[in-house]
Amino acid sequence: MILNTLYCSMLCDASEDIEVFAHRSLKYLLGEEVKNPQRAIPIGIVSSLLICFVAYFAVSAALTLMMPYYMLDRKSPIPVAFKYVGWEGATYAVAVGSLCALSTSLLGSMFPLPRIIYAMSRDGLLFSFLARVSKRKTPIIATMAAGVLSAVMAFLFDLKDLVDLMSIGTLLAYTLVAACVLVLRYQPNQPTQGYQMASTHEELEMRESFSTTSMGILPGMEERFSFKTLFFPNNSEPSGLSGSAVNVCASLLGFLVLTFCIVAVHGGFARWSIATLIVIAMVCLLLTFIIWRQPESKSKLSFKVPLLPFLPVVSMFVNLYLMMQLDRGTWIRFAMWMCIGFLIYFSYGISHSSEGALTHSSPDEEPDVCKSTNTHRDSMSPEKEAFLYTRPEDGDDEDGEL
Repeated sequence: MILNTLYCSMLCDASEDIEVFAHRSLKYLLGEEVKNPQRAIPIGIVSSLLICFVAYFAVSAALTLMMPYYMLDRKSPIPVAFKYVGWEGATYAVAVGSLCALSTSLLGSMFPLPRIIYAMSRDGLLFSFLARVSKRKTPIIATMAAGVLSAVMAFLFDLKDLVDLMSIGTLLAYTLVAACVLVLRYQPNQPTQGYQMASTHEELEMRESFSTTSMGILPGMEERFSFKTLFFPNNSEPSGLSGSAVNVCASLLGFLVLTFCIVAVHGGFARWSIATLIVIAMVCLLLTFIIWRQPESKSKLSFKVPLLPFLPVVSMFVNLYLMMQLDRGTWIRFAMWMCIGFLIYFSYGISHSSEGALTHSSPDEEPDVCKSTNTHRDSMSPEKEAFLYTRPEDGDDEDGEL
């Protein structure tokens, strides 16, 4: 019983403290402001999260060595631990450090938020007036809107409610990222605008040189679904059939993982709960095996997530399981926030999205990779062009500057 209570407390604390890592991982939002984002962003995210983990792990280990863990105060553990060992003067240093940490956390949250609003407004997902910039090239309206929204939220809600709301949003974002990595790695290379933006120059040149010859290979052959091709694909490259199979399996996998987490948290150790978890786990393993058997994309990218499809599946499970540890009030506030977001998206963003317009207009245009790429680059801002088309080898000359 004691171990079960301790385990639940650890999971609840982990689900509430996930925003600590969210602040440090927001460096990817500044991709338009670095010289070589394809190399600098992965290094910055991994290194910052590693430093954050080591720091918090060291503080937790020091606290448990200073006094028994069951005597620690959940609201202010460090001052209580110093008083326990007789270092009452250190509590003033802790107070100063807390003020500095809160200020840093506030600035770290407010700094990327206007850039998120500006980027979404520029892409048509939010209202266009939020993308206006001042004479100094600063998104002044997005900054003011972010500040007013943050002030209103801080005035209406308690600090713990805001922390829990940010935690559940961060966990959902990480879950969606893991699902997208799982799906996109197994999709065929399509000459679309979105794929050109994610591809390197070498890959575009390779697809340009081999596009005319590859169209004539095996004429008249069509892919047909069968259980044999599902477990033993004939092609070494992703195809439309394998990509569709991964989409279906990933969707079912996400639903089953969510069901598994709900039953595991609220079902307890009842017989029906254990039997249901075993069945869901077996089906999830089967779906993961089917995805693993599909051919992966050979696209050359500066950074790729390793251990697919197992690592994204584990990430989805951990994030959803931590989300289930949050209280009912957090889920209600999160549902209301999501309803507001869906209302804005379906009433405005879906009809004004620039990427959606490019996707709908692509079938009517010529399938010329170089022409479409150059046209799209001409309509971009210099920052976005540098973010999307920076060569990986350019970073070798800029290592000293980074």
